[in-house]
Amino acid sequence: MIIRTKAHARAGLIGNPSDGYFGKTISFIIRNFGAQVTLWQSPRLTILPQRCDRVEFAGFDELADDVKLHGYYGGIRLIKATIKRFGDYCRAQGRPLDRNFTIEYETDIPIRVGLAGSSAIITATMRALMTFFGVEIPRPVLPGLILSVELDELKIGAGLQDRVIQVYEGVVFMDFDRERMARDGHGLYESLDPALLPPLFVAFHDNLAEGTEVVHNDLRSRFNRGEPDVLDGIKRWAELAQQARDLIVAGRGGEIGPLLNANFDLRASLIPISPGNRQLVETGRRLGAYTKFAGSGGAIVGSYDGDPERLRRLTAAYDEMGAKLIVPDIA
Repeated sequence: MIIRTKAHARAGLIGNPSDGYFGKTISFIIRNFGAQVTLWQSPRLTILPQRCDRVEFAGFDELADDVKLHGYYGGIRLIKATIKRFGDYCRAQGRPLDRNFTIEYETDIPIRVGLAGSSAIITATMRALMTFFGVEIPRPVLPGLILSVELDELKIGAGLQDRVIQVYEGVVFMDFDRERMARDGHGLYESLDPALLPPLFVAFHDNLAEGTEVVHNDLRSRFNRGEPDVLDGIKRWAELAQQARDLIVAGRGGEIGPLLNANFDLRASLIPISPGNRQLVETGRRLGAYTKFAGSGGAIVGSYDGDPERLRRLTAAYDEMGAKLIVPDIA
């Protein structure tokens, strides 16, 4: 039996990065890109590398270019950590892993630009393992288990948002209320109708890639120290997400644009923004769109009035700066 599973890219519409700090967010899936895992039974447990896991280069320049694009880590550590975490979960449930398998992955999610490429690999791997071993994990619980792969196994700072949307898909409002998280072990996850969203686009630039840990590790330390500006910022991001959710549910999704701008402007007041990333945001605003980061940097999500000519001008402007614009496939 050959098992194939997939998880898609995502964009944080609003509220991020408060998801790791008991805040609120709205996120949507991007079916334009995905990570696929293939798994089959075999005599030995084997993880097959993908091109970003390469260990042989023509020379120093090729190695340096590879590090610039992919960082120092490919997908193998993600899969290895996922298998380890899944095995721990199964043993705790009295279901030790009793068969070996070979697993490989492929992904076309743009790398390290805040579109959740790493968590997509982990999510697809978790789905494949669940299918292969016939293990059911409750839907609200699964995102937390996926997050623990990076937080606990790999010590990478991150929040629940990516894992929730990649498990639930579509568009989801997430409330990570501290008391609910402590009581239930998960947040409140509410699916929203994608048809109620305003016209959206996502733009990204490969050369602006930055690992999520760069942003989250610093913000986490400042949050843990109780910096008033950070604590106030987390509260305000959550308020923006709640306001956007209420407008969308009321059929007024076209009015959320200014909230997106406010989300980014608050971020820029708390976290340094590189000139290239700021250009990504300001290019859209200059042409009449509302824009913010889709994740940790390197990609932005924008809303606009639906005018095809405006979208054409936006596409041309991003192309001129070396970025790519897509209309996300959500439903």
